[in-house]
Amino acid sequence: MSHKLLLLTRENERYRQLLASCHLPGLQLLDDDPANIRRADIWLAEPALAAPLLAHADQLRWMQSTFAGVDLLVKPRQRRDYCLTNVRGIFGPLMSEYLFGYLLARQREHDKYRSQQQQKIWLPGSYRTLQGQELLLLGTGSIAKHLAATAKHFGMKVTGINRSAKPTAGFDRVATLNALPEFIAGADAIASILPSTPETRGALSAQMLALMKPGAVLFNLGRGDVLDLDALATQLQNQPEQQAVLDVFNQEPLPQDHPIWDRDNVIITPHIAAPSFPEQVAEIFSSNYHLLLKGEPLTHQVNFERGY
Repeated sequence: MSHKLLLLTRENERYRQLLASCHLPGLQLLDDDPANIRRADIWLAEPALAAPLLAHADQLRWMQSTFAGVDLLVKPRQRRDYCLTNVRGIFGPLMSEYLFGYLLARQREHDKYRSQQQQKIWLPGSYRTLQGQELLLLGTGSIAKHLAATAKHFGMKVTGINRSAKPTAGFDRVATLNALPEFIAGADAIASILPSTPETRGALSAQMLALMKPGAVLFNLGRGDVLDLDALATQLQNQPEQQAVLDVFNQEPLPQDHPIWDRDNVIITPHIAAPSFPEQVAEIFSSNYHLLLKGEPLTHQVNFERGY
């Protein structure tokens, strides 16, 4: 059986090259003619590009998202009569580099010594170690497991938050969101890798943020709507010893008039903590395509009800 593939990415030519090298049997790569939206039964797509076109996808059977986040494709009024898969299992190392790069720079007072260097000042500061500190991970999926393993190498204690409090390898303890007030109060570092669901939206509210200890650092790496950004801006103004490292936002790009830009104790990055590289996405697509040909379940299927 032959299949027709439509590419909806900002790197279509790169994907064409990669998929051609995979020699996938019976797969026809369609060109960018808008008419092919109706002809293709498989899409390899970025969610933001695919979502507005779903209503016209007459033959769509399977869509492979090039991103992990598929929020735009699982909204209640979007169609759900096809198989949606995303990319997973490739972001753990990248996210660890991001989180621990910033965390270690904070612990070792990178900014202070950089400033002293410019002034030619030789003055040792207050050495701090991650050993014995508490890392709270909101989420216990593949990314969080990698973060937990990295934290263990530094001698940290790791607490995880998930839907069922199911014990998870690599975590010292796991609880549900109901226990977040207790655990956030004792955490030295908090990182949210949560998906966007009705249960998680607004989880990091003003009331929750107010419970953070004075020297805590907060990372938001999952979805922007988990965090009340306005409340965080106020919180960090009132608590200068706290810090936030933010990579995801409700509105991207982040509006220039938002007060969070002006907080000295905030680091803002433009959703670059763990990008998905075409080479990795193509490998996942190729593996799933072979499963499709054999009539077997595809990997990384998205549950439309859960939203991830």
